Amino acid sequence: MAAMLSTQTRPDDAPAADAPATLDAAGLQALASGAVARGAGKASDARARRGPFRPEVWLNARQRHASRLAAHWFRAIDGLAVIALTLLCAAVVSPSGLLGAPLSAIMPFVIGAVVLLAALKGSGVYGFSRNRRLVVHMGLVSASAAGAGLVAVLLAVLLAPALTGAVLVWSGLNLIVLYGLHMVWCERVRGWRADGTLTPNVVVVGATKHAEKLIREALQRRDLNVLGVFDDRLARSPDSVEGVPVLGDTEALLTHRMTPYVDHIVLAVDPAARERVRDLMRRLGGLPNEVTLLVDPKAAEDRNAALEKLARAPLASLSNPDPDRAAFNKRLQDLIIGGLMLIGLMPVFAVVALMVRLDSPGPILFRQRRHGFNNEEIVVWKFRSMRHEAADATASRQVTADDDRITRVGRFLRATSLDELPQLINVLKGEMSLVGPRPHAIGMKTGQIESARLVAEYAHRHRIKPGMTGWAAIKGSRGPLHTAAEVRRRVQLDVDYVERQSFWLDLWIMAVTVPVLLGDRVAVR
Repeated sequence: MAAMLSTQTRPDDAPAADAPATLDAAGLQALASGAVARGAGKASDARARRGPFRPEVWLNARQRHASRLAAHWFRAIDGLAVIALTLLCAAVVSPSGLLGAPLSAIMPFVIGAVVLLAALKGSGVYGFSRNRRLVVHMGLVSASAAGAGLVAVLLAVLLAPALTGAVLVWSGLNLIVLYGLHMVWCERVRGWRADGTLTPNVVVVGATKHAEKLIREALQRRDLNVLGVFDDRLARSPDSVEGVPVLGDTEALLTHRMTPYVDHIVLAVDPAARERVRDLMRRLGGLPNEVTLLVDPKAAEDRNAALEKLARAPLASLSNPDPDRAAFNKRLQDLIIGGLMLIGLMPVFAVVALMVRLDSPGPILFRQRRHGFNNEEIVVWKFRSMRHEAADATASRQVTADDDRITRVGRFLRATSLDELPQLINVLKGEMSLVGPRPHAIGMKTGQIESARLVAEYAHRHRIKPGMTGWAAIKGSRGPLHTAAEVRRRVQLDVDYVERQSFWLDLWIMAVTVPVLLGDRVAVR
């Protein structure tokens, strides 16, 4: 495998791009402390500090979000189990088979199944509330199954009395299966809570009295992690706030290696200082992380309500409209379509790999560190299209027409976008999506300036997973970016997509991608 990979060099102090996505507390604390620039003595002390909220295992926002979507997976599996039992029982009681069964024979099962699934959702069991005991949760599951069974039995008595016994068996089987499934679901959620997977990570901006109260209350509740504090007034700010280390100023937060692990940025400054709040909101608006202004409440119950809002919904809500439902649908779309594409395109993979191998010496695959969801660093796979010795892993020199680094086969691969096919692996791993903003190389430059510094909203494109194709790609903005105007147009198109994303828009973008790319003779790729 080593001979097939083209890798990049990196500074010795940077973490490996293809290292495991989880870091231990000491490892990320070293990253956090490294950003503190207060002199050699204080930096050394900072590296040894550990805040009171340090989790045992660090999971980035994408990984924790995937766990939050488990509620949708649990409900889907429950639904499939109920449907399978319903079809099986309806088929068994009908001598002529399911298709030949009279409507009166299958109606009790069908109506009962609909009532059961609706009752499970309506009872709130998929919320897996932190304060709900297991016996209460299982009681709600039992009540849902019993209620649906009662409806089905009543229908059977009215429509097909001979099937009453079969409907009772169906109801009992549903209860047993759902009881077993929800024991597994509850244990899985309990494990996630125990290891911190469902605990939101926040950083606080402002080493103020508001921050002290927030951290003090959070220590008592233990349902959110405060990873660090950032304050522009470093000269008069303490080294830590209630044991949580001060890691630098706001500028340090903008480029901090901790940001992919952060769910919320909390402004703990006096809301009356409107000019300062506006300035901080403007500067932090360039990050993909959610920013919340903490208004200091006077009463203890109000403070608890504010913290509850930050720590709420460890699992995604099933209500509509719900952005987590859209994320679940998008992930399901990626797994089904991406898996079928990977299987169907295996012959193409083999032919392209052979062409690359025969065309020029070097590995078949090329990998590059790029920005993913929430500024996470991911390793993106491609078929190698450049001469191995001229490969540019950081995109410091973008591709131009008649670029002498591109091989003969590479020119064909780039023109047809076949070099992007290995990114199906990234899609199935959950690092990318089939549709989304194209992932840019970390440190990519436009001219002599890093592209991310040309547009304030650049990081907004990282509020969703990057994609193999996207809105910008089918609108003509693809390939290298040579001017600031091209960067601004790409970012605007990407932000438009992030705000409009839907299941049907993704399907349409996928449908038009191939004809649009093959019909484009202008864009340099």
